[in-house]
Amino acid sequence: MNKLIIIGNGFDLAHGLPTSYKHFLNHFWKNLKSTYKNTLIEKFVFIDPQYDGLFNHDKQTENYDDFVLNLTEYAKEYNYTYEDDLKNLFTKPGRNHPIFKFKNDFFRLINDKSSITNWVDIENEYYNNLKSIIKNNSIDESNVKVTKLNEEFYLLKELFEKYLVEEVCKKNDFNEFEDNKNYFGIYDIIKPNLSDPYLHLEKDSVLDYLREFSFPEDKKEIEKYVDGNKSSKREFYKSYLLSFNYTPTAKTHDFLFNKKKEFNIFTNYIHGIVGDSQNPINFGFGDETDKDYKLIEDLNENEFLKNFKSFQYSHTINYNNLFEYLDSEKYQVFILGHSCGLSDRVLLNAIFEHENCRSIKVYYHVQGDDDNYTEIVKNISRHFNDKKVMRRKIVSKPYCKALPQNLRFKVKEN
Repeated sequence: MNKLIIIGNGFDLAHGLPTSYKHFLNHFWKNLKSTYKNTLIEKFVFIDPQYDGLFNHDKQTENYDDFVLNLTEYAKEYNYTYEDDLKNLFTKPGRNHPIFKFKNDFFRLINDKSSITNWVDIENEYYNNLKSIIKNNSIDESNVKVTKLNEEFYLLKELFEKYLVEEVCKKNDFNEFEDNKNYFGIYDIIKPNLSDPYLHLEKDSVLDYLREFSFPEDKKEIEKYVDGNKSSKREFYKSYLLSFNYTPTAKTHDFLFNKKKEFNIFTNYIHGIVGDSQNPINFGFGDETDKDYKLIEDLNENEFLKNFKSFQYSHTINYNNLFEYLDSEKYQVFILGHSCGLSDRVLLNAIFEHENCRSIKVYYHVQGDDDNYTEIVKNISRHFNDKKVMRRKIVSKPYCKALPQNLRFKVKEN
């Protein structure tokens, strides 16, 4: 039986890579003092260099909250005009001499909203803004505002890709692990079955296997093998890494496995990879089943559909390659670091409800006494139309494991 390993941002984090939404934002504010004159940064915020003392007013800036605190204290000390809702700072009333202001409203919004904690939240926020604009404005007004939203969203994608290249890809050696022995925790998950998995079952383990992986209709086939009617034919079952990340992390595992020549693992960067013009990053929203999507589609304005993932999938053959694999053989799904949020709903629904999908196993993240198994399972359930099938496919927690968190790539020397 094939393995489909779905890889999300938590997989990069398990490798110690600073790829989270908070990593990205904190880096922006922490380094703004030295970067605010950069051409790309200037498209997000304006700072008058005559007043750069705002960076040093109280303490070292580590994040957005630190920056806002320094901004407000700086305004109080010099009796400047501060607008808390827009986070704008002027030398005096009348907005005639700005010291600091946001130039990208969507960027300001995602910084201000404490409810936004990861990348799927940003994609959801984009969609919510899109719907709000369309519902509350005329077509002409909506066109202007949606065009602006799309431009701001595109700049955010550009800034994030720049961050990944400079702060992740250039600083880590993706060809070598810091400690190879830690690699085997992932090795055991990803490695394909070299023969029919039923052949390896002892009679006492049949019940456990049925609970974990199989549908009732598989029972006769399993019992046939257990009773000694074993086929001598050895099958080669494949592992398929479906990466939703933009970094080379999954490709590293692909390379190491295939280097052993014992395995043949394929990696699909379904959402693109940094620095690859033939497979550009796909950053947007992917739930065309939302009740408001039909309303947007019927308006016949292509600008409104610009950042839906389905249309970006057509730019590469990634989507077609995935479904060739899904259609080829029964498979088990393994979730490694993916939240299974709604921004990928249509794609995940197609994977989970596919007739060849036999089970969905979650490798959850443990923090202290808590873990996110239940949260991920709840998210997975939203991608099922048939809840009865959902309950049969999701592997119960006793048969799931925590995702290893001790993998590290060697840091490149400067």
